[in-house]
Amino acid sequence: MNLRKLNRIFHRDIGYFFFGMSVIYGISGVALNHKADWNPNYDISQYAIQVDTPLVVSNINKDFLNGILQNYGEDKNYRKHYFQDSSTVRVFLKGGSMNLDLRTGKGFIETIRSRPLLREFNFLHYNSIRKLWTWFADLFALGLIVLAVTGLFMVKGEYGITGRGAWYTLAGLLIPLIFLLLYL
Repeated sequence: MNLRKLNRIFHRDIGYFFFGMSVIYGISGVALNHKADWNPNYDISQYAIQVDTPLVVSNINKDFLNGILQNYGEDKNYRKHYFQDSSTVRVFLKGGSMNLDLRTGKGFIETIRSRPLLREFNFLHYNSIRKLWTWFADLFALGLIVLAVTGLFMVKGEYGITGRGAWYTLAGLLIPLIFLLLYL
């Protein structure tokens, strides 16, 4: 068996083995690159509420608050409440909270919902598990290096690394180098 055929087999099998990791890291990598624009793990939304006033602290209890929450579809999510000060009540909800100003009747409800799959992908990408996962993530990183190097020699001739493949490789190396020079 010649070296080129062995290279192809190696490249193909490593590519198959790390397919899942490549998709997970690719998706979570894009999400994590944009952390400044959005929360990649949770969908956090907030909306204003208004209740009739006057509200008296002595009248505010779980049942009263659930009545307010029912108007906004959150009555099944009540956990507990406390008074931040003499005119503000904070209600803890499953997956969020409500703040209400007792003087004005104005407030807001904030909900926090996990982003399905994306949160789990990010968990893996952040390497939050440690131990065995670290070893597998390191193996994946080495696998990417092997895929990159063996990929250079997949095609021969004018489209391979000795032809136009060299130009693409050079461009791919120059782009990160330029950004390093500009921002470091």
